[in-house]
Amino acid sequence: MKAVVSTQSTGKTFQIYRWDPEKPGDKPSMATYKVNLDECGPMVLDALMKIKNELDPTLTFRRSCREGICGSCSMNIGGTNTLACISRIDPDTSKTIKIYPLPHMYVVKDLVPDMTHFFEQYASVQPWLQRETEIDYGKEQLQQSPEERKKLDGLYECILCACCSTSCPSYWWNSDKYLGPAVLLQS
Repeated sequence: MKAVVSTQSTGKTFQIYRWDPEKPGDKPSMATYKVNLDECGPMVLDALMKIKNELDPTLTFRRSCREGICGSCSMNIGGTNTLACISRIDPDTSKTIKIYPLPHMYVVKDLVPDMTHFFEQYASVQPWLQRETEIDYGKEQLQQSPEERKKLDGLYECILCACCSTSCPSYWWNSDKYLGPAVLLQS
């Protein structure tokens, strides 16, 4: 891909993984973009949106909440799996930020990983509350005691971004057998 360069003095360089499966023979590559930090928000997601909106509309990535709640913008930024919406841009313009899709997952396009296998594994552990006794739904309200509620603390905070699972070597090499930390937390 051809690099798109700005001549701004406060330009930050981003190298972004690019691959389009709809282009026959296309191989993954890194595209270089320069973003003026004076005209951009402080997060990596802000820079990605600026690149897509102003420099290269073909760049593909997921995003939704911009608050670190949904997990849509998970990717590998500077060698760490994280969310682009909560990852601050290093203001040191001499350092390049490299962005890749989550590792060890099939890539749909550019920074979009195929999460199908991950969510199938998640569903396989039936991660929902289940009663030990049969009930007649709709006849009475199901109450939860404070003690029962406390048992859930630490279990529902996972946003299913897959950052931890795709950072785990056991998951990389055995994802067909090992469910990974995110799914095991929910089981």
